[in-house]
Amino acid sequence: MSELEVLKTYKLYIGGQFPRTESGRYYALHGKKKELIANICLSSRKDFRNAVVAARSVFAGWSGKSAFNRGQILYRIAEMLEGRKEQFIKELVLQGATQKNAETEVSMAVDRLVHYSGWCDKYSALFSSVNPVASSHFNFSVPEPTGVVSIIAPEKSSLLGLISCITPVIAGGNTCVVLASDSMPLCSITLGEVLATSDLPGGVINILTGTSDELHSHFSSHMDVNAIVYCRDNKTEIKTIGENASLNVKRVFLWNKDWTKEEGQSPYFILDLQELKTTWHPIENIGVGGAKY
Repeated sequence: MSELEVLKTYKLYIGGQFPRTESGRYYALHGKKKELIANICLSSRKDFRNAVVAARSVFAGWSGKSAFNRGQILYRIAEMLEGRKEQFIKELVLQGATQKNAETEVSMAVDRLVHYSGWCDKYSALFSSVNPVASSHFNFSVPEPTGVVSIIAPEKSSLLGLISCITPVIAGGNTCVVLASDSMPLCSITLGEVLATSDLPGGVINILTGTSDELHSHFSSHMDVNAIVYCRDNKTEIKTIGENASLNVKRVFLWNKDWTKEEGQSPYFILDLQELKTTWHPIENIGVGGAKY
């Protein structure tokens, strides 16, 4: 008697929970031999709006954590990912990667999390400044998180690209909603399972599956999204995103990188999603003989 194969159900990851898409839609994902691998949720505009609500609700708490604590949490995610290495390798192979390339990609994803965990309590010192001014003031500039960031992750880098575009966003105290690759989505929801069992508060990262063709306009036009990161090369979508982003002056960043190279990690990715806050503090001048003026 043959054993019945039970395919994993890949749902969404919103607010620390794993709901099915509210639309009830899905698409079939097939492997190299045209075999059915899984049914994947086809996210809707409503799913995206629910994810933005979740991201906004935890922004104050996440951005208010100490930078050192955020670094600890990112390191814990790396530990959890390391512990489920074999599962991620298997999923990458199912989606067409060779065993060797899959092993390399998972190892690099773990390393990238550790890389940004180390930057959490250092980027502020690097990018802050004391500015020279002509008046009797101290003038300081310090980076602060932008807010809720929508991300359209790389299409051809199922795990490493996903990690590489999410991690600098949350390392800087932002929360995010990310659209995973639609042709290679398996690792994205498994990553959600890693996040749900780590120390990361629910809602800091929200992961949707579906098509950029349908969702990119919603990712760029939502009025409670402060910035959008686009990691693909579709010129039509880039044009639409730029036009929609102007509606509430959200910033647009095009991160179409080779995530396996050195250009795929940088503290400047953290800086992209920061606002520089400048503070003026008056100086009490002391003249000759102790006279104040």
